[in-house]
Amino acid sequence: GILRTQQTIQQFQSVPPQANQPSPLLQYFSILLESSKLNKEESIELCKPVVMQGKKQLLEKWLKEDKLECSEQLGDLVKTVDSTLALSVYLRANIPMKVIQCFAETGQYQKIVLYAKKVNYQPDYIYLLRSIMRVNPEQGIQFAQLLVQDNEPLADLTQVVDVFLEQNLVQQCTAFLLDALKNNREDQGHLQTRLLEMNLMQAPQVADAILGNNMFTHYDRPHIAQLCEKAGLLQRALEHYTDLYDIKRAVVHTHLLNPEWLVNYFGRLSVDDCVECLKAMLQANIRQNLQVVVQIATKYHEQLGTQKLIELFESFKSNEGLFYFLGSIVNFSQEPDVHFKYIQAACKTGQIKEVERICRESNCYDPERVKNFLKEAKLTDQLPLIIVCDRFNFVHDLVLYLYRNNLMENIEIYVQQINPGRLPVVVGGLLDVDCSEDSIKQLILSVRGNFNVDELVEEVKKRNRIELLLPWLETRVHDGSTDPGVHTAVAKINIDSNSNPEKFLRDNAYYDSRVVGKYCEKRDPHLACVAYERGGCDMELVNVCNENSLFKSEARYLVRRKDPTLWENVLREDNQYRRPLIDQVIQTALAETQDPEEISVTVKAFMTADLPNNLIELLEKIVIDNSVFSEHRNLQNLLILTAIKADRTRVMDYINRLENYDAPDIANIAISNQLYEEA
Repeated sequence: GILRTQQTIQQFQSVPPQANQPSPLLQYFSILLESSKLNKEESIELCKPVVMQGKKQLLEKWLKEDKLECSEQLGDLVKTVDSTLALSVYLRANIPMKVIQCFAETGQYQKIVLYAKKVNYQPDYIYLLRSIMRVNPEQGIQFAQLLVQDNEPLADLTQVVDVFLEQNLVQQCTAFLLDALKNNREDQGHLQTRLLEMNLMQAPQVADAILGNNMFTHYDRPHIAQLCEKAGLLQRALEHYTDLYDIKRAVVHTHLLNPEWLVNYFGRLSVDDCVECLKAMLQANIRQNLQVVVQIATKYHEQLGTQKLIELFESFKSNEGLFYFLGSIVNFSQEPDVHFKYIQAACKTGQIKEVERICRESNCYDPERVKNFLKEAKLTDQLPLIIVCDRFNFVHDLVLYLYRNNLMENIEIYVQQINPGRLPVVVGGLLDVDCSEDSIKQLILSVRGNFNVDELVEEVKKRNRIELLLPWLETRVHDGSTDPGVHTAVAKINIDSNSNPEKFLRDNAYYDSRVVGKYCEKRDPHLACVAYERGGCDMELVNVCNENSLFKSEARYLVRRKDPTLWENVLREDNQYRRPLIDQVIQTALAETQDPEEISVTVKAFMTADLPNNLIELLEKIVIDNSVFSEHRNLQNLLILTAIKADRTRVMDYINRLENYDAPDIANIAISNQLYEEA
């Protein structure tokens, strides 16, 4: 063993080889291999020529047979032909650094970690990672993951990230960090920030996806918000901003934001901040931002205040914004100002059909205010104004406005198509503005719908222009009209002009008796009686006769009417006019009648009213003074019997003067009443 030195090897190397013979050194090593294991120097020298000749199988054989002393130098030599063999040498020689290097070069990264732990060796993992990254980034990722898979990482995460980024491996670094930071630990907040930061600067869509998954909560939110905005991820920026100045700066770019998300986002803001942001959006680009501002205003108007939002749109003179905002809430609002402002905005944006609809359907606006606005607005289409004035009885105002503004055709449309019933008021208004009679007559003739003729007559009569209507009325009558209004109007004109009114009232079958009678009461009570009698208006006739002391007319009517109920009414004890009425019944009405039924009903009425003395007077007038009924047996019987009960002094006279009564029956009744002489 003493002779197996480096010097011995050098001596063998200096001996020249014989022809066709192995070199003396190889022969020397062969002998040694047969009996023992080569030492370090011998192993290196033996392997040099073998490596040069590429005889890898010899190296494998010797290592397997443990014939070589493994060292770092031997490993380095073998590595030039085979890394795996070199790894075997390094392992036997216990050279951890070179073992790990070989593991790395052969892709056996897991074995690096296991080996290091086994031999208690702390390699420079960052250096290793950097080396791997240069050669194979994908394998570098796997190795990096191995380093941090335990609770106690084998390398500093920040340094690992640095290695990735040195090679600009953002995508690989992202994949690594997503796994490494999955537990969302507070102490790793700086790395969460770095992960988001690198992607916001180089792959914004990836950063957007990460933020969208809500994986991390410990990163630097203000810093990331700023980067999101710079990267064009305004939605993410707004999710992070808390300062109003930042929010206003980002929120105005609505073309880069999802409208639905943005509308919901405003639900997170305070009322004041919300209004400020809406103002900023309109200020920045009203054309681009108006639609979404309207959507936001619509959704949150109850919280923000409708009036405040109206003022906001008005401050930007945005009639379009007002129209769309108020249009979305007007059908559910009871506020008069909302309805008025909507009408205003619709007018100013040319939405006339919508103006018409609200004017027609809404019950919430102030009619006077809307009317005045529509007059000032001077729309080309006057239908909204017509609707308001028609609904709320501003017809006279309407007529004055339209006529003075040379809009006569709108008046015609109003009474011909919209509401013919308003013709009387319209005619009155036209007379007030001195419209020509021909125009008014033409207008009346053009109206085919229904209107109240009485009202028309009244409107014209109030202005002392009744003659204007007469030709039209006469034409209607001549054409066979049976409209009570038409005939009532003719009756009134005849009464006022004294054109044989009584004949008209008696002969015409179509006028309204009650209306005409009332019309005549102050003008000519006698004509009132004629009208009331023609229509059977009992109480109206009784009242007008009482008020005007026309008891003779009343008495005649009562006798002719033959109505027991009506008799009962006028013969009531509390009727202050009963006495003069009875006088006229006795003196005039019955004296004139030739109708037995009229006599019968009248007599029964007096009997029912228990008026025996008046009945005696009545019967005397009929039986004694009236030759037609003087021989009437029943009436003579009734006169004598009534006298027996009410006035005995007259009985003897009646018995002597009358000749056609039932004497035996009367005699018996007289005896029973102790009138023996009369009997």
